[in-house]
Amino acid sequence: MSPTDYSDLSAVYFNGTLKKSPERSNTDGLIRVSRRIMEKQGVSTRLFRTVDHDIAPGVYPDMTEHGWDTDAWPGIYEHVKAADIVVVAGPIWLGDNSSQTKKLIERLYAQSGDLNGKGQWAFYPKVGGCLITGNEDGIKHCAMNVLYSLQHVGFTIPPQADAGWIGPVGPGPSYLDEGSGGPESDFTNRNTTFMTWNLLHLARLLKDAGGIPAYGNLPEEWKAGTRFDFENPEYR
Repeated sequence: MSPTDYSDLSAVYFNGTLKKSPERSNTDGLIRVSRRIMEKQGVSTRLFRTVDHDIAPGVYPDMTEHGWDTDAWPGIYEHVKAADIVVVAGPIWLGDNSSQTKKLIERLYAQSGDLNGKGQWAFYPKVGGCLITGNEDGIKHCAMNVLYSLQHVGFTIPPQADAGWIGPVGPGPSYLDEGSGGPESDFTNRNTTFMTWNLLHLARLLKDAGGIPAYGNLPEEWKAGTRFDFENPEYR
């Protein structure tokens, strides 16, 4: 047991599987590895399988204001706002992230212009990570896309913030299939554990420090003319 107390932290996991509940999701199996570690530390966790929710596609906070009849995202986003850690997880399809994972990233992007209580972008100082499953190549490609997207909209990414499992290339066993070797993979279990602890450590550091310092990253102050030591080059 870690000597550090993490029990005031909360985490939200998103599963981008294309399978509606209660169909078994292999990505859920890998999420459970990480989630159990967090819960052993007293961290409050919440899991959303996005395909189970009527989340409209789009890049605005509430898509009912842009032609859609319903949109579950505004309610789900309240859990993101309250979380210290967000883990985006999903399967590989055609070597890339699933449509559900991509839709989630787009909806997170929709909120990236919001501000937090310090006047920074809304996702300062939340910590982000990534889990990928599949039976074809693409873990690193998918993780690069997710982690780049998370940091771009304001999440802080710790070292080794991704983990994944793939079976043999082509048709073959998935993570939770009997005899797949997925749950027994030392490489996957090590990387998932390291990712989880790095998320916890960085979230703890940021929370104790009061978040990312606000100097130099306040959009409204920039708009008002503050330049945070930036100087225009002299043209002659």
